[in-house]
Amino acid sequence: MDGTSPELVLTGGTVHTPSGPAQADVAARDGRIVGVGSYPDAVRRIDCTGLDILPGVIDSQVHFREPGLEHKEDLETGSRAAVMGGVTAVFEMPNTNPNTDTADRIADKLKRAHHRMYCDHAFYVGATADNAEELRELERIPGTAGVKIFMGASTGSLLVAEDAELARVLASGSRRVAIHAEDEFRMNERKDLRVDDDPSSHPVWRDDESAMLATTRILRLARQARRPIHILHITTPAELELISRHRDIASCEVTPQHLTLAAEEAYPRIGTYAQMNPPIRSAEHREGLWHWLRQGVPDVIGSDHAPHTREEKARPYPQSPSGMPGVQTLLPLMLDHVAKGRMTLDRLIDMTSAGVQRIFGLVGKGRIATGYDADFTVVDRKGSFTVTEDWNESRCGWTPFAGMELEGRVVGTIVRGRSAMWEGQLADAANGEPLRFAAAL
Repeated sequence: MDGTSPELVLTGGTVHTPSGPAQADVAARDGRIVGVGSYPDAVRRIDCTGLDILPGVIDSQVHFREPGLEHKEDLETGSRAAVMGGVTAVFEMPNTNPNTDTADRIADKLKRAHHRMYCDHAFYVGATADNAEELRELERIPGTAGVKIFMGASTGSLLVAEDAELARVLASGSRRVAIHAEDEFRMNERKDLRVDDDPSSHPVWRDDESAMLATTRILRLARQARRPIHILHITTPAELELISRHRDIASCEVTPQHLTLAAEEAYPRIGTYAQMNPPIRSAEHREGLWHWLRQGVPDVIGSDHAPHTREEKARPYPQSPSGMPGVQTLLPLMLDHVAKGRMTLDRLIDMTSAGVQRIFGLVGKGRIATGYDADFTVVDRKGSFTVTEDWNESRCGWTPFAGMELEGRVVGTIVRGRSAMWEGQLADAANGEPLRFAAAL
């Protein structure tokens, strides 16, 4: 430090640094960390005695529905849910209306987000057959998280299903490409396996092989193109075993809902509210995901926050839309899994901060270290709370986890040295800024 007092000091807590946990103060000035140690003087001090100070949690897959679908969610309400759940930054997906697939539409999202979003943010560019050759320029626009490919139709109209089109997309640019890997051709062949009014037939229709076929195809195409990829929301252990043999080109994500819910319980209990793509599968699948998580294969945890209104979800299956909210429950659910011994806190920190930074080349994020942004997620690991729909900030107004009692409570969310949320109270103003990536500076 240069002798000037820090603007903010978090004191008395356990600070989770790259060197391990430390009983120390962490100090920030001008939105960045200026040191970890002892800082008796500060403009503002926050007592974190008994609390854990984590690097700011980054959710690298959310759908905040703006523009065009604001009756479900918008950039402001989605970001309110994010910071209420301890999330300091998000990567937002392109299947809006219109799709985020041109430079003008990226600029429009960045303008809409400016000081309406409470968390920092980046926006994915949607790949199409029409914009494939332009993607090498689009992915370098500041504030973009890279390119997103939907291999199987989900919510919205973005779809790149043919190998030749996928190869064109992968040949255009160099940043890691995010993939929704479900095989459109197999799912079209199996549509008659959907049973009216029975959402438990959803994973029968969108079966394991639909996921495995798409993952196998995109790994082959990525290797041919020598292009790194990131496969989203993995649901089958077989895919994780396959990806483990392609670590030079492939990273991957698992979600809290696939690690928490199981088909045998979820569909009878909440019906279409458990419907998402790819589906909630069996308890055996869920335990297989945990096995591969313990083997170190999934790199990140993303929420795939994808809200719809109650009225939409109440439609009879299969007219009901797929997707559920999750950005606000990502960290509470995973802290509960830590408390139950399913994973270590260090592994959770890596999958929600340092891992995201490492895979995507984020600048100044992902760790508590001098010079990095002063993003902190403050939690009470001994605290417990029950998830309620009143607590949920998402515009959709519901959560599939309502009624669950969780061990581990989010106390505060600090974004670049400013409190975005503390003890359930949101900040008076939104101060989110675009994320920076080394490949798009």
